[in-house]
Amino acid sequence: METDSSLLTSEMEQLKQEELYHQLLMQTMGEVQHPKPDSRVIRPEPGMCVKTSSILDEQKVFVNICQSPAVPPPPHISNEELLELLQSDDPTAYRVPMSLGEPHTELDNNSQGCTAYDVVINNEFFQKCQKDPLFLQFVIAVSFEGLENKYSVELSREWKVMKNRKFLGSISEQNIRTQSKPSIQELSPSDSHTAPTEAKRPEFCLIVEPPIGDPEYLIAEIQLPGVTSSRSLLLDLGEDRLVLTARPSLFHLDCYFPLNIDPETSAAQYNKDTQILTVTMTVVPS
Repeated sequence: METDSSLLTSEMEQLKQEELYHQLLMQTMGEVQHPKPDSRVIRPEPGMCVKTSSILDEQKVFVNICQSPAVPPPPHISNEELLELLQSDDPTAYRVPMSLGEPHTELDNNSQGCTAYDVVINNEFFQKCQKDPLFLQFVIAVSFEGLENKYSVELSREWKVMKNRKFLGSISEQNIRTQSKPSIQELSPSDSHTAPTEAKRPEFCLIVEPPIGDPEYLIAEIQLPGVTSSRSLLLDLGEDRLVLTARPSLFHLDCYFPLNIDPETSAAQYNKDTQILTVTMTVVPS
């Protein structure tokens, strides 16, 4: 049986193109192949117990805010910056890494049934919250929002910290990821530019690779004129969502994707010459 040499040549060219694309992609992702997310089991330490209630049934709810060095701390932010952020249009731009435990049934001091949740934050950040009322209020608000989003509950914003109780019930072990979300790497320096005074939606484009067949990568190229350093960028990736904020009040982008992505195997780079942020995201097979 004769072999069609043109078909073999076409197949070899396709393989070469795929290999070349893979090499270029690795350069875009900082020439680092990210492994699958790992996890570890931790036993958090007691911290403080916050009493509130569920709005739907008005039942008592206790939130045990625990601490552990295994949870990474949030980026440094001053009181002035936090206050300015809380008064802005997007106070959720400042992310606090935390682990949210499953709800568990407990008994309160009156032997009445109630629901308790365990929230784990970094131990050093916990100490900061203990000393600063502004950070304390902020971390409680963030914990409530996290529990509401994860467990579809609605919690009252009337709460109080229990004085003589660091936790309610028994604190269980939690399984946390050891990898954080992708950080932004800078490529090369450039001259400074004047920043706009109001946040606006940046121009961006989405590229699907490969363009034909099942998508493997989704690449976002976001233009950020006036941003001189990646330190002013806050990037958050979800399974189908990208949220980017350039501080102070330069740009804000919140977009959803038609594809599911894996945030843990994604990467981001900021080129200070072109002032373009490239986010390379791994598509989860459907």
